Amino acid sequence: MFESAELGHKIDKETYKKEVPILREALLDAQLELLQSARFPVIILISGVDGAGKGETVNILNEWMDPRHIRTHALDEPSDEELDRPVMWRYWRVLPPKGNIGILFRSWYSTPINNHLQGPSKNSELDQQLERINRFEKMLVDEGALILKFWLHLSKEKQKIRLKTLEKDPKTRWRVTPRDWKNFKIYDRFHSLAESVLRRSSTSEAPWTIIEGSDPRYRYLAVGKAILQALRARLDAAEPPQPHVTSPPVMPHIDTISDRKSGGEGKRVGGGGGRVIE
Repeated sequence: MFESAELGHKIDKETYKKEVPILREALLDAQLELLQSARFPVIILISGVDGAGKGETVNILNEWMDPRHIRTHALDEPSDEELDRPVMWRYWRVLPPKGNIGILFRSWYSTPINNHLQGPSKNSELDQQLERINRFEKMLVDEGALILKFWLHLSKEKQKIRLKTLEKDPKTRWRVTPRDWKNFKIYDRFHSLAESVLRRSSTSEAPWTIIEGSDPRYRYLAVGKAILQALRARLDAAEPPQPHVTSPPVMPHIDTISDRKSGGEGKRVGGGGGRVIE
């Protein structure tokens, strides 16, 4: 599944500087139209491998669009109040209203994945958690929400390089913790689990988009263009799409690298008809 996100996608500085102003203007226009129409909320999940630029991507989205109408949340360990309530309650209460965009840096996938890697979680418990998430996402889509799920990926080798690079720079050293290196030691287990989770939770209502995270310029443009495409498709539609036929748009390549084995345009994953795009 992750092969197309390990090809070394890159965008040169000149191309990036040329495309960013156009993309930002289009995103702002779409965001304004979304705000004025208040037809539906947009929920963006940013997940992936440690060091793949999740936080940087969240920051750039807030920079490119109007942050006054973006609600960004990075939920940590649940509080006592949250533990006394249903699992999804803590996420439900921070969802954006219609016309606004919500970004979840630590989404409802983080706890199931971490528990299964670090704790005594059984396969049956993971199955139940993923089924709960799928039902939750379907309910949100049925009520009109647009859900965009991004998985930022790094190969094991590039994750090691990335963590070492961050450690060498005094300005970014604080971002690398002992936990990051602990997670790196179980990369292969994490990779296998992530692949399983993505396949089982990439549905027609809420498909995953996998993006290579090693080159920040490629990563920013890929995420930004995917959001713009999905927003424009929804805003330009005369009627809200039916949940059972909802599917993400197929993105053209933003660089010259493609995965020949998968046809160059991404691959379909999961039983729900979702697509995962480079």
